[in-house]
Amino acid sequence: MYAQGESPVLGHSVSTLSDRAGRYSREMAEKRQAWSVLDGYYIPTRYPNGLPDGIPAQVYNQKAACEAVALAADAVETVGRLTGL
Repeated sequence: MYAQGESPVLGHSVSTLSDRAGRYSREMAEKRQAWSVLDGYYIPTRYPNGLPDGIPAQVYNQKAACEAVALAADAVETVGRLTGL
């Protein structure tokens, strides 16, 4: 987004950021929905009181972690490829 003249680019929401980037890249727009799952990990996994009736260890398991890592890796790889980084 910076390369397209946007400034500042702020926020932590993968969904919002990829939606904005999707204005410039069809691939980013197409992947937004899949990547938006990562937004659900931002607060609850970092704070013990981030879940209404439990703790992260009771909700997030190895399968969920592996899926999140794969989505994040795809996002990093896509952004790197599209920006030449």
